[in-house]
Amino acid sequence: MKVLFGVLISLLVIVNVNAEEKILVEFSECVDGDTAWLILDNEEIKVRFLAIDTPESTNKIEPYGEKASLYTCQLLSNANKIEIEYDDNSDKLDKYNRHLVWVFVDDKLLQNKIIEKGLGKIDYVYGDYKYLDELKSSQLVAKMSRVGIWENSYDYIYYIVGSILIIIIIIICIINKKFRSKILVKVKKVAKKELKKTLE
Repeated sequence: MKVLFGVLISLLVIVNVNAEEKILVEFSECVDGDTAWLILDNEEIKVRFLAIDTPESTNKIEPYGEKASLYTCQLLSNANKIEIEYDDNSDKLDKYNRHLVWVFVDDKLLQNKIIEKGLGKIDYVYGDYKYLDELKSSQLVAKMSRVGIWENSYDYIYYIVGSILIIIIIIICIINKKFRSKILVKVKKVAKKELKKTLE
């Protein structure tokens, strides 16, 4: 019975590990900046890159849409190795039957490369996704550098001003605390002296 229980636990661990493993795929066809056709187990599947959105370049043309599409297509078509990974906190397919996946091109996260270039933004996030923190860091840098879609954005100014205000508030609180402490020490000394005089 113990042996059977041990085997069952081992199988569960293997299943969990496999769920997070990267799966080797082949490139088939470009669609746009955040969508492509890949070949998985000799079957062509349409994949939607998880947690990002790039400007449109198919039905309507948006600024940086064609650039994002070209960049993604170049990376995928020139890759030596393409892997996908499903996220445990996301649906496997979207309403259009596209596979929602993380895409790795030569061991680099494709979503992150797109974000770094300012050719897409974090979007369609419905859970605590695995590589979300990495994307957030890259998006902040892209915004502050004003690259790609962020070239006319002033969000980073609000971030900097907000950070400076927080630092100023912290400094004021620290100064006030020290100032309060000094006053309390003086008040205690004066109180002790007055108490001594009264007792004499």
